[in-house]
Amino acid sequence: MSKQPRPSTNRSVLTRRLIGDKVPRRGGIVAPPIADQILKVLGWKVVGEIPNVPQAVFLALPHTSNFDGLYAIPTLLSLDLDIKIMGKESLFKVPGLATFFRWAGIIPINRDKKGSVLQNSIERFTSGKPLFLGLSPEGTRSYTDKWKTGFYYIAHGAGVPIVPVAMDYQTKEVRFMAPVMPTGDIEADLPKIIEQYKGVVPKYPKRLSKPLQDVNK
Repeated sequence: MSKQPRPSTNRSVLTRRLIGDKVPRRGGIVAPPIADQILKVLGWKVVGEIPNVPQAVFLALPHTSNFDGLYAIPTLLSLDLDIKIMGKESLFKVPGLATFFRWAGIIPINRDKKGSVLQNSIERFTSGKPLFLGLSPEGTRSYTDKWKTGFYYIAHGAGVPIVPVAMDYQTKEVRFMAPVMPTGDIEADLPKIIEQYKGVVPKYPKRLSKPLQDVNK
């Protein structure tokens, strides 16, 4: 069994210059410095570290408000990170918007076919091309009893690490935490992910999902 990393205590400021050469990049020139200034004006900073690997699944947690995007998007642009997120295939049929969605990092998926999202996601990784895939296990901005576990089976099926990312409104930090390599034993691996969110304060604490509420008791 591979050795799992302990919850990350790295609170060092993270900039695009500290990111390794294997990490998928957007190749932006104008957007990153503008995003730096936006984060500075908002009073937020990015901390932690990103593993120097070409493929990984990133978790966006906790997600309790539309305000989360206000800090998440400048973060990605500031770091020049190319993280893909999933969007309905039908969105790409809207005239003139397909190009924008692709620029924004949205990849089309067909939700109608059972199992297609999981299999298609794994296939995207097994193609060998660089891919950072961002997912939100809570699946809603409201309270939920449990997480959607598709992220775990995608990462395990593709053989890639899971990188927890926290948005902490108390410290005003977007925090990249220690990666967890899925072993296939979700009952053993999931607590190693959840534990890293201990102490993280969302925009609306009452909407925090049960797994994160439990770890903060």
